[in-house]
Amino acid sequence: MTLATRSERPTFSRDVLRLDAYHEIDRITQFIRQSVRKELRRQGVVLGLSGGIDSSVAAALCVRALGPDRVLGLFMPERDCSEDSLALGQLLADHLGVEAITENITPLLEGAGCYRRRDEAIRSVVPEYGRGWKAKLVLPNIFQAGRFRLFSLVVQSPAGEQRKVRLPLAAYQTIVAATNFKQRCRKMMEYYHADRLNYVVVGTPNRLEYDQGFFVKNGDGAADLKPIAHLYKTQVYQLAEALGIPEVICMRPPTTDTYPLEQSQEEFFFAVPLQTLDLCLYGKNHDIPPADVAGATGLTPEQVERVYADIEAKRRATRYLHRAPMLVEPVLSPAE
Repeated sequence: MTLATRSERPTFSRDVLRLDAYHEIDRITQFIRQSVRKELRRQGVVLGLSGGIDSSVAAALCVRALGPDRVLGLFMPERDCSEDSLALGQLLADHLGVEAITENITPLLEGAGCYRRRDEAIRSVVPEYGRGWKAKLVLPNIFQAGRFRLFSLVVQSPAGEQRKVRLPLAAYQTIVAATNFKQRCRKMMEYYHADRLNYVVVGTPNRLEYDQGFFVKNGDGAADLKPIAHLYKTQVYQLAEALGIPEVICMRPPTTDTYPLEQSQEEFFFAVPLQTLDLCLYGKNHDIPPADVAGATGLTPEQVERVYADIEAKRRATRYLHRAPMLVEPVLSPAE
């Protein structure tokens, strides 16, 4: 009889994010049904439809839970939006059989000075920026930049010529602050319709966005329930396949759809391909050594360590986004 040997640690692979999609769909739909009808005592849900994978999956789950007649979709375009967003949103609404209303928020944004304030900040570094120009904010790749990664502004002239300039802090903060009007105006519209129908507002962040603070406080970060916030982006795609989301939506690259110049979520915020970041976030959450994660991602252990550090840095920087208003002392009891 030989002594038992200690088993080797299982090999880390992309399969760690594989889930039983149909079981998860049942679990989430039960959560939605319980939350809306029993906990919040409302009649249905409102959510914005952007033509992206996250809002499409969230909408499909709500239809499964409550029926299409209890789900209202909102299209909330503005002048910087891609035309694809409205077309794909309409495709999704037709596919699910839900009512959808278009609320063009451009006049609201013009009234709040969103575009004017943003463009003035851009002109502080690119004086010729004006009619016919486009712009976006970008972060350098996490593996190519130094320890401190700073946002740059990319501008495109009416002739199609692009250039990148470094942004002073004040200009960067003003551009972001002005742009945040968009998410807050959309949320205002969602709550208007929720109030008139006695519905709740559904938020659509996935785990990457929720964990890393990729949302606007009191904007797209505001909601009564967030049914896919526990799912990694890879898992959202798994549910999309099981739910039968139209392929053209599943194939669309994730975008911010916020700035005049087309921009991916990766170049604006995450700085790492989303599938790779999913695995690194899972590894970070489960204390998996970088060397183990490296083999599944194609990164070096040193690169995984750098992603781990960036995950933690974003958590620290955006922690306040998750916080409720601070009080001197508790006002309501836990039961209330």
